[in-house]
Amino acid sequence: MRDGVLLGVERRRRWTDEAKLAILGEVGVNGWTVADVARHHDVTRQHIYQWRGEMRRKGLWPPDDAALFLPVEMTAAPEVTAEPGGPSAEITVMLRNGRQLRCPGGIGDAALVRLVRLLETA
Repeated sequence: MRDGVLLGVERRRRWTDEAKLAILGEVGVNGWTVADVARHHDVTRQHIYQWRGEMRRKGLWPPDDAALFLPVEMTAAPEVTAEPGGPSAEITVMLRNGRQLRCPGGIGDAALVRLVRLLETA
């Protein structure tokens, strides 16, 4: 800045709610982290966290305790039959970070969600 005249490109940008929601929606897709998305859109990680809070206040983004739907790939699997008195069926979940979660077939939904969240954040 010289004599009250801006030299160069102004860095302050305005983002619409739709653009913010689109950017927020990229977090977690194909394993992208907040840092990856921020770098891709040339914003800071803090912008993304602020936008999440702003969208929650406006009712446009789900609250922390809301169920989130994650993309999954279904593959053909052999039919599993459980014999009486034998081991029960097992569920195998492949996580975005490459980890596998194996648990008994009778595990409750809430317990499975807690385990997936724990393993994806660790």
